[in-house]
Order: sequence, then C-alpha cells, then structure tokens
Amino acid sequence: MARFRDRQKAIILRKRGMSYSQIKKVLKVEKSTLSTWLKDYPLSETRIRQLRDWSEQRIEKCRETKRKKKEKRLEDFYQEQKRIITPLNKRELYLAGLFLYWGEGAKSRMVELSISNTDPSIIQFFLFWLTKSLLVPRRKIKVALHLYKDMDVDEEIHFWSNILKISPKQFYKPYIKESTLKSVNHKGGFGHGTCNIRVSGARLTEKILMSLKVISDTFNRTRT
Repeated sequence: MARFRDRQKAIILRKRGMSYSQIKKVLKVEKSTLSTWLKDYPLSETRIRQLRDWSEQRIEKCRETKRKKKEKRLEDFYQEQKRIITPLNKRELYLAGLFLYWGEGAKSRMVELSISNTDPSIIQFFLFWLTKSLLVPRRKIKVALHLYKDMDVDEEIHFWSNILKISPKQFYKPYIKESTLKSVNHKGGFGHGTCNIRVSGARLTEKILMSLKVISDTFNRTRT
C-alpha cells in the first residue's frame, strides 16, 4: 500500500515537472524504481532544458561567478578610493575628525570631548585624531566601557587596551548592563561592548564645538 502511495506521489510530482533526482529527494525512492514508474510520463523538451539550465550545480556555479565578480568589483573600488583618499594631509585629517565628531560625538558638555561606538575602527580613528591632529597627550585620554552582564570584564578591558594602546589604568570601572550580549548580538555588532573615549579640556572642547558651528552655519547659509 505504501509503495502504491509513493508511486502515485511520484506521478503527481512528475506531472509538476520534477526530475528523477528531485523526486528521489522527496520520496527517498531509487532512480531505477522511478524509471519504471514514470516511463509513461516523459518531460517535455522545454522542461528538460529548464532543468539542465537551472540544475543545482549550474545555480551554484552562477552564484560563485557572481560572488567573484562582486569581490573583484569591490577590490577595484577599494584600490581606486585608496589612491584618491590617502594619505590625508593635516587639514583633511582635521576635517575628517570634525565630521566624525559632528555625527557621533557628545556636544552637551563644554568641558569634555567624548565619543562612543561599538566599532573599534571608529574609536581608533578618533584616538588618532585626538593625538595627531589635536595634539592631545595620550596619558590624558580616558576610556569607559559599557558591557553586558555575560561578558568577561577583564578580557574586554584587555581587548580595548591592546587595540588602543592605552594603559588599563586609564580605564574607568566599566558600566555593566543588565541585558546580555547574546540577547542583542545578532550580527556581531556588539562583540566587545561600547567603548567611550573622552578627554577633558574646556578650551579644546570650545574650539571643536565652534568649528562644528562654522560648518553648520556655512551649510545653513547655503540653503538660504
């Protein structure tokens, strides 16, 4: 009885245009058996061509070809933009840092520059900007981490200390959130928590905030 039901299902699937290989995966029946059952149900030439053109192997090969083309395209763009963008001169570096701070920096306190992000590259650039463009001594820079309760505090301090080349002695006691990393880390964006870099200095902060006001005012005048 089970064999009869399988044969009937095979015929239905065949009429839908499925190949022996596709039906075999569904019913777990040998191709030799399917050949007997379905000898009176040949596929049309059009369907055979479709199956041939869109076989799993061809689809995978097509995907791989597209992936390699994309990788090559992105690499070409990368090299092109690298030639255009780097190296940054003194003015360009200063402006790049200003625009980063305009978008990501804290602006409510006139006595401290501060930026927070989960991306180590952004934090590294901000630190580079502070030390190379604003000439802030590295020893004056402080670090505050926001971590999750299931994270290893010592391990994360070591991670950030290592990539920023800042002594753990310059780290505040981390703020530990009640939520867990696992509950929010769907795509790896919070792998090492949030890092906050800050440096105190009223005159320096005033200078940067007024620089941002110059940019803002310039674009406001452009619109009017």
